[in-house]
Parts: sequence; structure tokens; C-alpha cells
Amino acid sequence: MKYISTRSKEKEYSFGEVFLKGLADDGGLYVPKSLKKYSKEELLELKNLNYYELSTEIISQFSSDFISREELSSLIKKSYSTFREKNVVKISNIGDLKLLELFHGPTLAFKDVAMQFIGNLYEYYLNKNDKKINIVVATSGDTGAAAIDAIKGKSNLNIFVLHPNNKISSVQRRLMTTIEEKNVYNIAIDGNFDDCQNIVKQMFSDLEFSKSINMSGVNSINWARIIAQAVYYFYAYFRLGIETISFSVPTGNFGDVFAGYLAKKMGLPIDKLIVATNENDILHRAISNGDYVSKEVKETLSPSMDIQLASNFERLIYYINNSDSEKTAEIMKKVKQNSYQIEKNNLEVIQKDFLSESCNERETLDIIKKNYEENKIILDPHTAVGVGAAKKLSFNDCVVLSTAHPCKFPDATDNAIKIHENLPDELKHVLSKDENFKVLKSDIEEVKNFVRSKT
Repeated sequence: MKYISTRSKEKEYSFGEVFLKGLADDGGLYVPKSLKKYSKEELLELKNLNYYELSTEIISQFSSDFISREELSSLIKKSYSTFREKNVVKISNIGDLKLLELFHGPTLAFKDVAMQFIGNLYEYYLNKNDKKINIVVATSGDTGAAAIDAIKGKSNLNIFVLHPNNKISSVQRRLMTTIEEKNVYNIAIDGNFDDCQNIVKQMFSDLEFSKSINMSGVNSINWARIIAQAVYYFYAYFRLGIETISFSVPTGNFGDVFAGYLAKKMGLPIDKLIVATNENDILHRAISNGDYVSKEVKETLSPSMDIQLASNFERLIYYINNSDSEKTAEIMKKVKQNSYQIEKNNLEVIQKDFLSESCNERETLDIIKKNYEENKIILDPHTAVGVGAAKKLSFNDCVVLSTAHPCKFPDATDNAIKIHENLPDELKHVLSKDENFKVLKSDIEEVKNFVRSKT
């Protein structure tokens, strides 16, 4: 399979290039030139596969020029061997809704599903090539911990994680900053997540710098993450055995819900993808009325969604504009100028596949409280937003992606139900260990100088 940038079709890329670079040189995101679309008969042949087999089937459609199917299968088994669920994810009931629990990996968040795979994919590549890679990633809380766990201690790999200083939960931070391996560097940026993300994007766009350190990225824009996340949409559909399925997805950067859109484009009979946001509701405004103008980021109880500019939305812009890269490049200039309004005809196309809703802080706490009282299930605040969005839209028969373990957000559960959900025993050590991170200004040159000094 060949790939192109959302902003230019002139150059083709292999999966290896797409995986290792993350972001195209022109600032665009990678997309495949063509997609495998499963027929109803082909989907029937997949329905009895376990999670490992299904992952091998889906991911191999995109990566066969990089890794053989046999090697991929072995790598996937290794990647998910540390998960607490035999089939990686778990489906549970919550009233009329289903919860797709994605937090059974080593850092208790859905990011582990893709990150464990990606960490081993890097190792696979480096075992075959005599190179050193420096990974630079921005996190709003969960990506960093998942990436660090997947990459810590691996030879010829360094990881630099930028998080917004004092704007993620203490548990989220400690899962990153208590890691002792020498190839892990945590950077606290005096700013918000969008500042962190912009610095990383600028570092990728500085081709002289990015090539000099052999820079790679594992943010949600990395195509390898998208395809790994698409698998659990297929898995949920097959396990529930219903004719069509809808999902409510708590999202900030649009990566997880775009994975669902990819699954739909591959033939999975998804009716609607509900984009669930907190008070940082740019995606809700965009999908409901075309308003994609960012506002000031608000700090909330669901910090992983405290984002205004959703990087993966560019891929949707590309597809709704009939895969027109020139048009996408023009629109992204407007996005950068904070002046983009989605055209009416494009909005109608989006709304065929997507619905959206947002929940404020009070609503989020009320959802946690109500679901504990009625179902004896403790929701993390992000999952609560997903449940709330489905309920607001009267989608009582859909699957809510449960993206994190509630113990990562004790302020929310304490506030809502006066219960402090404990970390699993194997992670309690992070609460007492010393932390190690560097506080830097929101300044690209300062960050680049720090990264250079460690490579």
C-alpha cells in the first residue's frame, strides 16, 4: 500500500516512511492512496477471530511492505501480553448502553492499545537497521505515559514527552515522571496542551533539525496508531453481533474517533460516530454548525480532552473534500489563521457519519454520580462525557468507548461520589517514587536545545 500527504499527492510513501516520520514534510498528515473495503461476506469470515488474529488481519492491510504477516502476528502477541484482559479489551453493560473498556493495558488508558504495538514496531525496525531514533511527543495526559511504558529501556530509542505544566492529573504525571530508565525525558511546558502540540509540529516542520536527530513521533497523527485503534471497532461489532452499530467516543484530538471512521470506510456497518467533548467543544461546534474557530482552552476534570485544535480533523477535511489535497492545504491555512468555517455542503457530508455533543463540568460529575448509584460502575470523567453525549442524543443502544481507568482522575470521583478509586497494586509505587522532569518555557528553541543536549 502506498501513502500520500493530505496536502500534496505528488509524492508517494511506504508504510515504513509513514510510521517513522509521523508527519509529512509539507505539514500534512499521511493517508493511504486506496483502502481495502470488506464485503459483507468477508466480514462474516472475520467474526470469530480473537483480538490478536483480528489485529493481524486489519493492520496487515496497511503494513505488508514493512513487515510480514507472520512477523506481525508475533509482534502483536508480544505487544498485548501485558494486558489484564485475555482479549485486550472488554465489553460491559451500563444500563441501556455498552461500555467498550480500553484501559486494561499497563498505563490504564486506551492509548496502550496502539502504543504497545508501536513500541515493538520501532524495536522491530531498529533490529533490522543500524540507526538511533529520537521520539518527541506531546501529551494531554495519557499518551505520554503509554508511549513511555512502550519505549522505556529499549536500545537505540530515546523519548521526549512534553506535557502542560500543572494541567494534567497528578496520577497521569507520575506515571510518566517516576520512570527511571535513562532513555526517557519528561518536559513540563509552561502552557497548555495546544502549546505542547504546536512545538512538536514545529520541530517536525524544521526539516534540518528533525533529520539531524532522526526524529519520530507517536502522537495520534501517527498512522500506525490509527490502524491499531481501528481494530477494536471491528472487535466490538463482531462480539455484539448486531446488524449496525454506533459508537460514542470521548475525544480531543479526533484520533480515536477517526479510527472509527476508518473502520466504517473499510466496510464496517457503523451508523453514527458520536463525537463527545467537554467544555473545550470546538469539535462539537464544528460538527453541529460548522464553527471550527478555536477559543481559549479551559481546564476541566477531563484533561485529556482539554484541546482546541484537533490534529486528526485534517484527515476528515481531506476526505470530505473528495481527497483534494490542494483544497485541504488551503483550508489548513484558514485553520492556522483561526478563520475556518465548514461549508454547508461539507457539513452535510460530515453529519451523515458523525453526531456530536458536549458536557460541562457539572454534567460530567452528575453522570459519574448517576451511573454509580444506578449501575455500581465508576466512570472516569472522559468516559462519563461519552455516556452523557449518547444520552443527550437519545442514543440508548450504542457502544461508549471507555478510555481510562477512573483511578487516574481521583479529583473527579472524589467530587462526584466521595470515592477515591485506587491504583492497581502493580502501579501504586508511582505515588511514592521521586519524580524527574524539566520545566521549560513554551519556546521552541528552548525545547530544541534541551533535546539536542540529550541526543
